Amino acid sequence: MLIVQKYGGSSVANAERIFNVAKRIIEAYDKGNDVVVVLSAQGDTTDELIEKAAEINPNASRREMDMLLSTGEQQSVALMAMAINALGRNAISLNAFQVGIDTNSNYSNARIKTISTERIHLELEKKNIVIITGFQGINKYDDVTTLGRGGSDTSAVALAAKLNADICEIYTDVDGVYTADPRVVKSAEKLEEISYDEMLELASLGAKVLHNRSVELAKKYNVNLVVRSSLTRAEGTLVKEETKVEKMLISGVASDKDVSRISVIGIEDVPGKAFSIFSLLAKEKISVDIILQSIGRDNSKDISFTVSKSDLQLALDVLEANKERLGFKEITHRDNVAKLSVVGAGMATNPGVASLMFEALFDAGVNISMISTSEIKISVLIDEADVDAAMVAVHDKFKNATKNFRN
Repeated sequence: MLIVQKYGGSSVANAERIFNVAKRIIEAYDKGNDVVVVLSAQGDTTDELIEKAAEINPNASRREMDMLLSTGEQQSVALMAMAINALGRNAISLNAFQVGIDTNSNYSNARIKTISTERIHLELEKKNIVIITGFQGINKYDDVTTLGRGGSDTSAVALAAKLNADICEIYTDVDGVYTADPRVVKSAEKLEEISYDEMLELASLGAKVLHNRSVELAKKYNVNLVVRSSLTRAEGTLVKEETKVEKMLISGVASDKDVSRISVIGIEDVPGKAFSIFSLLAKEKISVDIILQSIGRDNSKDISFTVSKSDLQLALDVLEANKERLGFKEITHRDNVAKLSVVGAGMATNPGVASLMFEALFDAGVNISMISTSEIKISVLIDEADVDAAMVAVHDKFKNATKNFRN
């Protein structure tokens, strides 16, 4: 078998944990498997590097930030190869350039275009365990790029797809995918399995277990994907195309505090104004999420939408610079908001899901400012101060409702 394993930063945070992971890798290798391992930076290394950059230049370019942040993963893979070698097995560490992980040139949020497998297969033929840096690639200028926070998951799944691996194991500090963040919701339950679509929604809506693009790739290439803990031997959660028929009304509740709301007030109520606004943002590669447009009155309307906090200032600058052309009265914004979402493939066939969510928020005294829905998710924008309590209230409301539904 060919196994791709990925270990997160907390799994390799110190020497003890590095050796713990090394033993786990060797265990798979000693069973006769070919093993390719993808690693994140150790512990809080990425955050520490960001702080170092801020001390030197708070407005550093994304190119230079990628050059800096990529060093964290390079430390991890070298140390892991040393640990495996110390335990008597052969391992080699490789960075993105040595492997040939080609990306586009969108610094800090690059996408993988192609992966060369020649060097990997060469090392596997030598019976080496291959340790590869996650989170990074190389663009057409031979510059280092990074794939966004959590991008090591995407590196691992992309490699598993390209290598046609038998399984891709994502090891983290939790032992699977839960119905909510167990650090916030004590009654959260671990799922035995979850569909690609549900996992993709949860990952996109703030669940920190898997990087959303890794789930996109797993679905596209039908990668056998499992989420496990590197700290225990507990069975994990299988991410797959279809899941059991009998299940909860929802699969999970997720929150995202990396949200800001922008309101463009007093836009002329004529065709094309929304296009003008969002095409400007798209040119700056600013992703927009929840959108709310008011009913036109007095020949004007308001448009509100959400962006990530890191994109807030750029979005405001772009809109203000085009105020005369867009023809609005003013812009307001809030960055003390959060998005709370419920996700479940069963929502489409079970009426009353929205009612349950809104009832839970009402009971918790939480006000809603924006709502977005799809076939398998409902998202609301609320005050950031309320989001943890709201998550508990919504999760427990659905947990109790599911018990009644099954009975």
